[in-house]
Amino acid sequence: MHLSQRITNITGGGSDGWDLFNRARAMIAQGTEVTELTIGEHDIPTHPSILTAMHEAALGGHTGYAAVPGTDQLRETVAARLEAQTGVPTTAANVMITPGGQSALFASHMAVCDDGDVALYIDPYYATYPGTIRGVGAVPRPVAAHAENAFQPRAEDIEAAAVGAASLLINSPNNPTGVVYREDTLTRIGEVCQRHDMWLISDEVYDTQVWEGQHLSPRALPGMAERTLVVGSMSKSFAMTGSRCGWIAGPESAIDHLITLATHTTYGVPGYIQDASVFALTQGSDLEQEIAAPFRRRRVIAQDILARQNTVGLIPSQGAMYLMLDIRASGMTGEAFAGALLDAHHIAVMPGESFGSAAAGHVRVAMTIEDRAFARALATLCTFAESRAHETA
Repeated sequence: MHLSQRITNITGGGSDGWDLFNRARAMIAQGTEVTELTIGEHDIPTHPSILTAMHEAALGGHTGYAAVPGTDQLRETVAARLEAQTGVPTTAANVMITPGGQSALFASHMAVCDDGDVALYIDPYYATYPGTIRGVGAVPRPVAAHAENAFQPRAEDIEAAAVGAASLLINSPNNPTGVVYREDTLTRIGEVCQRHDMWLISDEVYDTQVWEGQHLSPRALPGMAERTLVVGSMSKSFAMTGSRCGWIAGPESAIDHLITLATHTTYGVPGYIQDASVFALTQGSDLEQEIAAPFRRRRVIAQDILARQNTVGLIPSQGAMYLMLDIRASGMTGEAFAGALLDAHHIAVMPGESFGSAAAGHVRVAMTIEDRAFARALATLCTFAESRAHETA
């Protein structure tokens, strides 16, 4: 039987970027002990207070259909949070609740791209980005951000790719690089979007994980509130990855149509999950910082270990729960290095090539295991890189 090209072409006929992750999981399933530094999954569970709020909401009867756009309380809470962060007037009418950030990314592109439209995204990218764009019938076009520029995208490169494009997707703090986009970077991106009448989709799911500098939402820049859709999520900020609760914030006219889309697709998010999200978002920054603390701590551990050697380079890690490591001195590609490290030491990291050609010769390390185990694994990775460098010298 025939399947649609839209669904069969999501990966573009190639890999979806998860090959090594899947191989590591297969090894674990067969009984091999693997140190996993692949996926952005907290090594702590959802906070007990959030689970209590969820439990009480469920027992209180909030288990039936919830309003498709989200509960009034959660939409108002998210709106207040965004207004406090950006200074942009924001009401519940500017917010729709979604089943996680990935759903929000898909819906956002559905909202701004027609079939055959070109949609830009920055390379290196989160592995689902090009597939999301293909899934809505648009044509993905990467714009490279280079290691030599600390993976900050250059406006002139976006400008060159922007002719005829409908949208641009950015992510700061960034997965996979850990880079936080500077204000001048975002300002120039906003200017390009306005010159070419493009929508900007801003993935800000790591906005509470900033180690250096300051997170700036491009929605706050002059002339950008009316052409920006912000994607947010409870997953990373509150270790609620399995709860699947996110949002889109943008112009009311766009949100109205997105609600219609949700009516015909996801039909909302469970009410007790939304109630727990309201609880979490109203606890203030202390809870957010508690969730972020292990990654802030491990970043310092990593900087200390990497400073003792000169084979593995660290791209400035300013935010998010990842490190992007330059292993080109080993003489290996990121794919070859990650595969050999898994075979030799049962340590799983993601090849940079999983996130686009601009990250070739790098590997991404998730800072998502206990401190001492993380330090041992990173030290082993460095020793392994040094041994390979000596072999190819």
